[in-house]
Amino acid sequence: MKLHEIKNKLASSGYNISHESRINNNTGVKLELENGCIINAYDKGTHSIQGKNTDEVNQLLSNHPVDSLIPKEDKSPKKIFVVYGHDDGAKHQLEAMLRRWRLEPIMLDQLPSEGQTIIEKLEKYTSQVNFAVILATPDDEGFKAGRQDEKAFRARQNVVLELGMLLIHLGRKKVAILLKEQEKMERPSDIQGLIYIPFKDDIAKEAGVTLAKEMNCQGYNIDIKDL
Repeated sequence: MKLHEIKNKLASSGYNISHESRINNNTGVKLELENGCIINAYDKGTHSIQGKNTDEVNQLLSNHPVDSLIPKEDKSPKKIFVVYGHDDGAKHQLEAMLRRWRLEPIMLDQLPSEGQTIIEKLEKYTSQVNFAVILATPDDEGFKAGRQDEKAFRARQNVVLELGMLLIHLGRKKVAILLKEQEKMERPSDIQGLIYIPFKDDIAKEAGVTLAKEMNCQGYNIDIKDL
């Protein structure tokens, strides 16, 4: 079984890869899963499994039925949570690009409220995804009290709030921030290790390749021809 086939099976069954590296003797790739299992996928097409929870992963990769072994939290590798502000042009660009990649962007304003608050809706739908894209555009202006000379552009407050919730829920590796570059544009967070991808006018041309690479590392399968 080839490496991409192993990744696809893991992703479709809800298993997350926490770390990927070349094997010491450079004969393949070591995949470390969040459940403690380690898969050594060799370049010649074979694989070995070690660590924790090996039985369920071995059964998954041996082509036997695994319905009873799929983790309870069913996260689809096709769904992407998207957070955005008031830049409709950038939002439409991002949504169109994700759909070209055969993904399903989850956007709160397109979903039924069902009597829920925004936070309740976010909590409900983020449980269905493995990755989130934050579209940080210069929609607001702000400055420190008494320092109007330091005025700068900022993302909307709802964007910053949802960014924080998604970082807690998914972790830094599974949240990418598309930052629209503009003079005096503040980053919504100074937390170290966040994935910032800058763009100016065209998201697909300026940020598409970098975003696709980050998502492929998290179990998504984006073909370069769709970029």
